[in-house]
Amino acid sequence: MTHVLEKWEPENEKFWQSEGRAIANRNLWISIPALLLAFSVWMVWSVVVVNLKPIGFDFSTSQLFWLTALPGLSGATLRIFYSFLVPIFGGRLFTTLSTASLLIPAVWIGYAVQDVTTPYSTFLLLAFLCGLGGGNFASSMANISFFFPKKEKGNALALNAGLGNTGVSVVQFVVPIVINMGIFGAVAGPAQEWVKGDLTKDLWLQNAAFVWVPFIALATIAAWLGMNDIASARASFKEQSIIFQRKHNWIMCWLYTGTFGSFIGYSAGFPLLAKTQFAEVDSLGYAFIGPLLGALSRAATGWISDKYGGGRVTVWVFNSMILAVAGVLYALYIHSFWLFFAMFMILFTATGVGNASTFQMIPIIFRDDLNKRMKGSSDAEILKQAEKESAATIGFTSAIAAYGAFLIPKSYGTSISMTGGVEAALIGFIIFYVSCTFLTWFFYRRKGADIQC
Repeated sequence: MTHVLEKWEPENEKFWQSEGRAIANRNLWISIPALLLAFSVWMVWSVVVVNLKPIGFDFSTSQLFWLTALPGLSGATLRIFYSFLVPIFGGRLFTTLSTASLLIPAVWIGYAVQDVTTPYSTFLLLAFLCGLGGGNFASSMANISFFFPKKEKGNALALNAGLGNTGVSVVQFVVPIVINMGIFGAVAGPAQEWVKGDLTKDLWLQNAAFVWVPFIALATIAAWLGMNDIASARASFKEQSIIFQRKHNWIMCWLYTGTFGSFIGYSAGFPLLAKTQFAEVDSLGYAFIGPLLGALSRAATGWISDKYGGGRVTVWVFNSMILAVAGVLYALYIHSFWLFFAMFMILFTATGVGNASTFQMIPIIFRDDLNKRMKGSSDAEILKQAEKESAATIGFTSAIAAYGAFLIPKSYGTSISMTGGVEAALIGFIIFYVSCTFLTWFFYRRKGADIQC
């Protein structure tokens, strides 16, 4: 099998049905588990940090908050660079390398948590390296966007991102199980003594990282042997950087921050928020449900945007999120954990639908915009340029939005320190979602808008 596709015409129905669909689907289904593992490594600190003090690490609450937030900060920053690398190096090579890079934090964390003398600076570095998993999303989405025709792109991107996003819930579900068992025997090291109050038990915290290692290795091999590079998708950074001159790139950065930034920020911050606001409830066992709903709703609803229009669905999403955050505020006012939990489940589900709808909008927006900009050019030339610009925008918007993993937990902390509660942060989120609703309507839904989607 040749790994470089010299001819790739997904908009040609005959080509797509005869050979294109099978190749595209193979690349998609190799990409999905690789991305799931990337999210698992990215979010592993959200579970690890709550167990560091009970096994003997003398870190302050502020230091633990930084360990939780730093992967979000580094992951978002790395996405900016990863956004442009697939057209430069090729999807197959870069997926292989970026997946293999996850072994660095996974192996290192496994050894670091076994030694209580490991300095805090080392943990900061490891938290930063977990951002490698966050960076992978930008390159993965940019790569998959090249493989599918316009009519199926929304669903393909929703599947890749949605099932990949399940890594957030998978890590929050799997890690609490594997750290309570010596699943690797003596090879992974002895158990640590976990102490909290009068409760003492054995804990294998190293398993939180080691459990991903064999799967990362398999995903790396699968990417190298089974994925493809598309020759026509090659582009230099200079060619891709044209998106910085496109206003729609910046508009979509804002909107995707409202959807994916909320999803990843709520995922990172929900366990600690629930613990601080409802100390009497053992909420950690429920933490994985929200990210799971967000991921599955993204994977399952791409077709809705393909059918009804991404812009219309996005307006519905932001209106739903405004109402849900208002519900969270009311739940805090009456101190009802289950109302609080239910409102956050609605928020997570809405972010998943919005993640799919905003990404469905991008290829359509750039195709229509370039039809106007490139009058006189052939359809093939317009399509090729639109594919490159929309792929770069998909990657870049995901980079900007990923800062939500840092900003939302930090907003909670800042709100608490300045006002004594998280209400100010939540009101700020409502104001932001109102702006997202307006921008979507004004540029893509109102009568007379330049681009309708």
